[in-house]
Amino acid sequence: MAITISLVAFFGLVLYFLLRNGSLGYGGAFTAAAFGFFLASTGAAGPINQMATAIVQAIPNL
Repeated sequence: MAITISLVAFFGLVLYFLLRNGSLGYGGAFTAAAFGFFLASTGAAGPINQMATAIVQAIPNL
């Protein structure tokens, strides 16, 4: 649960700075958020969560 909240906060900050910098328009931000929302309700959500967990667990070992 803590990993999910941290990744959501991280991606939210990235999206915020892209919007603030002008690198991403509001339409693109809405599309990215909608894509993430709908992707979470598919069968791909499980493998994506497992991959993110594996990456987070591998980082301290570097």
